[in-house]
Amino acid sequence: EGLILMNDLAPRAIVQELDKYIVGQNNAKKVVAIALRNRERRRKLPEDIRHDVMPKNILMIGPTGVGKTEIARRMAAMIDAPFIKVEATKFTEVGYVGRDVESIISDLVEMAVTRGYEKKLKEVETKAEKLATEKIIDYLCQQWPRAIAKAAVKVEGTGSGAEESKTISRGKTPVQQRRRPYRYRQLVAKLLQNQQLEDQPVEIEVGTEQEALGPPEDMPFHMYQEDGLDYTSEVSDNYRFYANHRGYGKEKKWRRVLVKEARRILTRETAGRLVDFDDVVDRSIEQVEENSVVFIDELDKLAGPRVEIGRDVSGEGVQRDLLPIVEGTTVMTHFGPVKSEHILFIAAGAFYQSKPSDLIPELQGRFPLRVELSSLGKEDLKQILIEPKNALTKQYQALMKTEGVNLIFSDDGIDEIARLAAVMNERLENIGARRLYTIMEKVLEEISFSASEKAGEELVVDATYVSQHVGGLVADEDLSRYIL
Repeated sequence: EGLILMNDLAPRAIVQELDKYIVGQNNAKKVVAIALRNRERRRKLPEDIRHDVMPKNILMIGPTGVGKTEIARRMAAMIDAPFIKVEATKFTEVGYVGRDVESIISDLVEMAVTRGYEKKLKEVETKAEKLATEKIIDYLCQQWPRAIAKAAVKVEGTGSGAEESKTISRGKTPVQQRRRPYRYRQLVAKLLQNQQLEDQPVEIEVGTEQEALGPPEDMPFHMYQEDGLDYTSEVSDNYRFYANHRGYGKEKKWRRVLVKEARRILTRETAGRLVDFDDVVDRSIEQVEENSVVFIDELDKLAGPRVEIGRDVSGEGVQRDLLPIVEGTTVMTHFGPVKSEHILFIAAGAFYQSKPSDLIPELQGRFPLRVELSSLGKEDLKQILIEPKNALTKQYQALMKTEGVNLIFSDDGIDEIARLAAVMNERLENIGARRLYTIMEKVLEEISFSASEKAGEELVVDATYVSQHVGGLVADEDLSRYIL
């Protein structure tokens, strides 16, 4: 739902889709829509020009809780692109304790590979389940002929199948049983299909993961060595994931489980063998290089006052490390080299105590598109409560519906919630739409607590109800500082 085909990426259609989830901020939506459309335009260019057309990275400026992250996240979801959000404050300059910025690309690729692998598993799930069922039938026919035959007599009652079952259960030898194996196999398959054997114990042979001590000799070379540098220690962290899907570092052993559990285990294992993991990795890297979006939050925290003594390893140092990643370089990841020049970077920050011009000039130039997001007033907050597809009022109504309670928000009730949220944002820290979460929880605290006792009732949240449960807290400034 909400997925837009790449050929339909008209900027107006993108903005209309974003409008379903984000209130206002039209300038930011337009800039994002144009960036996506330019990607599609670039794909239609001749090869010699296409490589030189770089994405125009975006810098969003605005207070917290106004929709910066949500715009980027929804945009990536619309086109089903790999997306990762990182906090700029989590990184330090290369060579110092902490994460370095190249881990952004590594995490992005790993997420894309995992997501691509899960999609492929779903595609082969039906075939894998069918093959797993055949395997279970084999195991059952080999291991439990008498028990299955007795179950068959109970299920079938009369008929040729029952007659055969009685014959087997009376103690025919294995040689006599094998005279009609196809007939017997059909009987087992039918019992399995009718879920009559779900609690029947069966022994199955499954792969078990061994401790990964390092890359095996036949693992692709680029996975652990590049340009003469040894990446074995880095690969060992991710080797378990890789080995699990390629069959490295596995041995077989027998497990005794119930049939229903055996079906789940064997389906997953069979699906893993049906998926070409190398193809998944190749396609995922291609997706990352061509379609992915990286959202860097709190970029303003890197633009603090200049450090006079020593190195600014978590400010200017990180900015300088970001330069090659944002401009375009090749990053060595667990799954091979990845080029970052066509990844779309969207940075964001409140810039309360600093301004974009405080960033180092080189990094400013890497984010040519600037867009300012406006603060949210009472009317904006009111729209956020009711208009988006995932609006808070709709969420709470759905939650209460599970208890049989019909929750109704009156117009004046919604108006009062929005007014209180705006007042608290003005009086305390302005946290934007996130203030609605705290106020809504406080308003509905009593309803949520006693909902299970009020099944079938209709509860109305109006302005009077809101004032009774939250109005006093807002009036008491000291108390609201801690609660709201």
